[in-house]
Parts: sequence; structure tokens; C-alpha cells
Amino acid sequence: MIGGRRAAGAHFKASLGLESSMKRLKFRRRYAQKILSGEKVTTIRLETDLRPGDEVLIVAGDEPVARAVIKSVVSKRVSELTDEDAVRDGFTRKRDLMRALRSIYGEIGEGDEVKIVEFELVD
Repeated sequence: MIGGRRAAGAHFKASLGLESSMKRLKFRRRYAQKILSGEKVTTIRLETDLRPGDEVLIVAGDEPVARAVIKSVVSKRVSELTDEDAVRDGFTRKRDLMRALRSIYGEIGEGDEVKIVEFELVD
């Protein structure tokens, strides 16, 4: 168990069963620990089709690591993002969050709209 959550592994993958047809919320592998520990409870995306109440399979790298339910999806302009948004996304401050977003999406302008997807892990 990591932070009270089940770690990724053969047992968890074997327990997925019908969840293979669930929507997936994909992350880079390096975010798995922060997700499982509860340090990362949001993800910021340029686009998403996820809606509150959706059940998703959290995938880090190529590994399924947890199941979650989407709690909220909020639209904000990049200029409106705060250090608090960054902390909920597993970063120390907005500057670090922006560096990560730019490594994924390339250049992002202050006027661009992003979606903050809040999720909660479920057993």
C-alpha cells in the first residue's frame, strides 16, 4: 500500500476485470506516486471529454495504477491559474506547473483556456 492506496502491480492489474472498458485518464509515469499518495488530485488539460461522475482508470506510463471518479471539471484561462491550483496538481508553485504544461503541450499563452479535472481515487 502506498499512502493508503494500492500500488500498481500484477494483483491490481488482474483485479481490473471489466474496467478495461472504462475511460482512461493518462499520466506520465513519474506522477504515479503523487497520485497514489493523494498529493496530486487534479490534472490540467487543454481538452477533455471527462465529466463529473465519470469513472476512470488512472494510467501512469503504460501501467494502470488506480480507479477514480471525476469530481469536477473547471475551465480557467492560464492567466487565472494560481499557486493553489499548482499544489493540487502536485507542484510547488504555478511556475513549476507551467514548466510541466509547456513540456507536454508546447507554448501555452496566458489567454489560453485549460480544464482543471479534479479526481478522487476509489477502491
